[in-house]
Amino acid sequence: MKYLDMAIEKAIQLGADYADIRIQKTTTEVLYIQNSSIKNSNNDVLYGYGIRVLKNGAWGFAHSNNFTEDALFKTVQKAYDTAKLSALVKNGDGIRLATERSYISSYHTPYKIDPFSIPLKEKAELFMEINQRMLNYNEIKKANSFFRAQKDEKLFASSIGTRLDINTLYINPQITAVAVTEKDTQSRTFDEGGRNIGWEWVEQLNLLDRARYVAEEAIMKVHADELGEEKRRTLVLDPNHLGLTMHESVGHPTELDRVLGWEADYAGISFATPEKLGNYQYGSKIVNFVGDNTLEGGLATAGFDDDGVPGQKWHIIKDGILTEYGTTRETAPFIGVDYSRGCNRATYYYDQPINRIPNLYLLPGKEELTPAQLIGNTEEGVYIQGRGSFSIDQHRVNFQFGGDFFWEIKDGKLIRPLKKVLYRSNNPEFWNSCDAICDKRFWQPFGIINCGKGQPNQTARMTHGASPARFRNIRVGGSK
Repeated sequence: MKYLDMAIEKAIQLGADYADIRIQKTTTEVLYIQNSSIKNSNNDVLYGYGIRVLKNGAWGFAHSNNFTEDALFKTVQKAYDTAKLSALVKNGDGIRLATERSYISSYHTPYKIDPFSIPLKEKAELFMEINQRMLNYNEIKKANSFFRAQKDEKLFASSIGTRLDINTLYINPQITAVAVTEKDTQSRTFDEGGRNIGWEWVEQLNLLDRARYVAEEAIMKVHADELGEEKRRTLVLDPNHLGLTMHESVGHPTELDRVLGWEADYAGISFATPEKLGNYQYGSKIVNFVGDNTLEGGLATAGFDDDGVPGQKWHIIKDGILTEYGTTRETAPFIGVDYSRGCNRATYYYDQPINRIPNLYLLPGKEELTPAQLIGNTEEGVYIQGRGSFSIDQHRVNFQFGGDFFWEIKDGKLIRPLKKVLYRSNNPEFWNSCDAICDKRFWQPFGIINCGKGQPNQTARMTHGASPARFRNIRVGGSK
């Protein structure tokens, strides 16, 4: 597209040290059905371009949705002028970008059925039938279905010669049943968090059959016992639950901009500071976390990030030791590293890219171990499935997590369902207490589509993954 070259040429002509332009069209479809009523149904399209200019060690960013030469040149000028003004108040030498080569490439999310090609009426009828199957149980008083699809079509060019054509697509189906008795209300949700894939995933999930299990477990949960007082217990956590736990206690603390204190006034900094690299025992020796923006179906898999850096795979924690961060061309040089791991992403065309969590997952155990064996050699504890509430402090150290479904373990067996369970721990206690992880046969990915960060706020998406894992001597008790 001619605007790519025109924007870069104008920025260089003005005197920019570096410049890039991202033309982005984002198409979203959202469908929310409660019982048999459509509560929200919309299709939105956002289309425009964002331009970054680096001058004298400072950024300038401007955006527009006006596709004329005059508007383009004015937007470049605004970005350039902003960079020059920002340079007047920079700290030290300001920003220096990590080294990167140029690329001419494209990436398209592989899928079989475009979800936007499925008529809205057909989607609504499917989710209404799913809701009705849950409502067929007397104690289910509310059934919710949610579906979101998003397509991003992006053209990128930079002053180092990179030209990219990126098209990504993801979907996220979710169903929830709410059971009500005279004494309590409890819900159960099926939600795998989204995946870069087409409508064929909805067909594979067979949500009509899953609706029965969701409803029955909601009923089990509303009649379940509470755990009682908090004490040190063993936890067995399923992959879905671990997705949120690792997101908050590993993903965010290892974003380098957060480590550098750039999020301090909004969402906190990180305890995992640079002097800990290579020597800090983040977890037990079986704990290995990998950043992987090449993961098939991963929500952060897009071929390249918004710096034009290709997707990569690397250890963030290896054999329990903190080894690396998620970095960008901007953040990496601040710790003396001259390469980026490709973690710079923006949500929409009008957002400036920021350092985000990559696809991040816990590697499975190396020895053969099934979930049944894991529970079978656990004398006493609690098995947690799915995601619930969470809280974590501004340094990403102390935290508490709930869940979506709970079982009490006694003598290696699941003896009764529970409800209102919370566990409290901290970094490094929690990950160092991990003493067993099931093998690769039981590894599952789970997506996050609403990771909030930045001012103004942006939402990002990424995929986490794990096999069921066990944690010893964690404070676990009932919530009120």
